[in-house]
Amino acid sequence: MTRPNRLAAAALAVLTVLSGLAACSGQTTTVDAPKAGGTAGCGPATARVDGEDITPLPGKPRPALPVTVESADGQRVTVTDASRILPVNLYGSIAEIVFSLGLGDRVVGRDTSTTFPSAAHLPLVTPSGHDLSAEGVLKLNPTVVITDKSIGPAEVIAQLRRSGIPVVFVDDQQTLPGVSGHIRSVAAALGVPDAGEQLVRRVEADIAAARVTRTGGTPLRVAFLYVRGAAGVYLMGGKGAGSDAMIEAIGAQDAGTAIGLTGFRPLTSEGLINAAPDVILVMTEGLSSVGGVEGLLRLPGVAQTPAGAARRVVDMADGVLLSFGPRVGEAVRALARAVTTSCG
Repeated sequence: MTRPNRLAAAALAVLTVLSGLAACSGQTTTVDAPKAGGTAGCGPATARVDGEDITPLPGKPRPALPVTVESADGQRVTVTDASRILPVNLYGSIAEIVFSLGLGDRVVGRDTSTTFPSAAHLPLVTPSGHDLSAEGVLKLNPTVVITDKSIGPAEVIAQLRRSGIPVVFVDDQQTLPGVSGHIRSVAAALGVPDAGEQLVRRVEADIAAARVTRTGGTPLRVAFLYVRGAAGVYLMGGKGAGSDAMIEAIGAQDAGTAIGLTGFRPLTSEGLINAAPDVILVMTEGLSSVGGVEGLLRLPGVAQTPAGAARRVVDMADGVLLSFGPRVGEAVRALARAVTTSCG
């Protein structure tokens, strides 16, 4: 999977305009699917999670070390010390897991996507956004680095290992079913498997509560657009991009998948018009990069879609929308509320 594909493997959601979402009550929601074409009162909306920070498990787990684990890159890695943890990847999800496990006070640095308040003070080790700085990492003297293949370069990882730092890779597929596996892998590497299982139970219950079961009617079509105006990058998601799974989780239809797209493909006016999305979802920074909603509407084909005609655009913070971490259930609910607001 290419970096743009991984980068756009994001949480997105769409939901009925019915008031009083039962998903917030902690039970799986069953709703009638909203019918496409109803646009009265529609407009832009921003999805925001309830509370910006991580909620750690109660208590402080005590790592039982040493442990030897199978790293996702095929190596067996022994971790003897978890006093100075460096969790880094493209999405910020690994840091979310470490903090959620209750080990946030041991974290010594962060990646660009780790922006929640309890980690915001930590030094940045990905100054370019995607690449690790070997000098920056070594300066922090971490006792273990946990990462995935979404970040690099490989030479830096090799340099860290040559210096004696254990580097553990976890799987880099950002999907709803993958969240539990990521948690277990991180918890195992840090010697806190019991805390990992506790967090898995919490997160799986939260995801189940946030899901929507659609009954009857025609579901809304949602197109996820990955846009970066300054870089001239304009992509639309399809089957297997990650965003499609999130759409299905809340009872909507992925517009890209509906027209036969797989992964992420260059955005074309013809493709977008054929996809006919009722809602367009973008990342907040991406929306800003094209000049806001007005700038998005000027992209070829956008204004000619039902979503464009209704100005039904939903944006969400990059560090939340793209992170299939412990807060993914909250992200689904937030996106559902935003779609409700965009056409209330």
